[in-house]
Amino acid sequence: MKSNRLKIGLVFLGRKRPGFDMNWGAGIEEQVRQTIGRQDWDVVQPNVKVVDDASLRTAITACWQADVDAVVLLQTTMSDGRLASTLAQVWPDPPVFWATPEKPDGDMISSCSLVGTHLWTTVFRHLGRGSEVVYGHPADQATELRLIEAVRLAALVRRLRTMRMALVGAAAPGFVTMQGDLFTMQQRLGLQLQMHTLVEFADIVKAIDDRAIADDVDRCKQLRLEHKDTSDDDLPLASRLYLAMRYYFDTENYDALAIRCWPEMPNMFDQWPYVGLARLADEGLAVACEGDVDGALSAWMGEFLGMGHCYITDWLEHDATTLTLWHGGMAPMSLSPSPGQPGAPRVARHFNSKKPAVLDAELTADMPVTLWRLWRFDGKYRLTAREGRTLQPRRPLMGTNALVELESCDPQAWFEDVCYHGMPHHLSVHVGHHAAKLWRMSRLLNMDVV
Repeated sequence: MKSNRLKIGLVFLGRKRPGFDMNWGAGIEEQVRQTIGRQDWDVVQPNVKVVDDASLRTAITACWQADVDAVVLLQTTMSDGRLASTLAQVWPDPPVFWATPEKPDGDMISSCSLVGTHLWTTVFRHLGRGSEVVYGHPADQATELRLIEAVRLAALVRRLRTMRMALVGAAAPGFVTMQGDLFTMQQRLGLQLQMHTLVEFADIVKAIDDRAIADDVDRCKQLRLEHKDTSDDDLPLASRLYLAMRYYFDTENYDALAIRCWPEMPNMFDQWPYVGLARLADEGLAVACEGDVDGALSAWMGEFLGMGHCYITDWLEHDATTLTLWHGGMAPMSLSPSPGQPGAPRVARHFNSKKPAVLDAELTADMPVTLWRLWRFDGKYRLTAREGRTLQPRRPLMGTNALVELESCDPQAWFEDVCYHGMPHHLSVHVGHHAAKLWRMSRLLNMDVV
């Protein structure tokens, strides 16, 4: 599997004719190096300060050769704005522009960093390109957090161009809005989508060694999951399905997986794969049921952006302030109460077919959450996101059950809006409030926001 550890290029911009307070600028540059050095990144700093077209091309070539995920550019004193067009030629992905503050004392304009950065970002926008902007002192914690987000967002766009997704089977019957279009995905986002049949998947399931199954059953038992109406006899097949799905990550090197579980898999294998899907999600892998390609993509994006594990759910019902979220039993276990607590995950039989193995559970109450979705419509991608907090469900439901109270949003109005824009019936759920980050991502990827 590919690592999410980032490699960034750090480029300082200047000009041939010195200006402003060069000592102030040099001091800020050193503090920038210290701040970036604290991050869990591999840092590449070209051994040239950019002052003209040739030096910018040299610096970016060094970043290309090092295969960096994102480029961070600073002008601690105002640079030559004409070079923005050169950067747009030589770096195809969104850069991160970091503007640093003025010297707080004296009557001299010390850096003009924000003015220069403003110039570069607007040139990029007029060229139809996106960028991330950070403003603040490198010693300020809020600036550091903003920088971390900006680098992740810029790197996500670049990583998408090498991302590989697998769709096993197809979308579930009638769920055509969730079946990804490989051409739109590659044209709009850069990733590739590969198709595999359920027959191929069945061959992988059969080929798994019994010793590997026994070892994984032991690992599964360490999760301390209680049985509702199943037994340990159901665990070997659950492990077999889990390992078969994990094969696409470990052996085929895919970044995300969508699988058609309904309606064939319980008939083919006499079991549902939902325990395995929940385990994979808790391991930070991007997975989705029912052939939901864009759902698997959103899970990958959430993990890459540090939003945590993704639960893909149906929008079951709503009232004036709340949504009931439900699915057949595959939420990441980390989103539910601990084993032995009310609402903790239990291995169970499916609510409808009565076949194992799903997880009956409730999402932990009083968690801040973000509900969001990205999808294709009319030839491009759209995104919607709302924030809220989980409540104790009003009634028990088989499968995964959650009640969310939205903040500053009428659920009925939101529902009508997303239906008008063609949103599929699945939402992605992440712990924490991430809407602002997702909206920034949508700008970089030229998505419409609903």
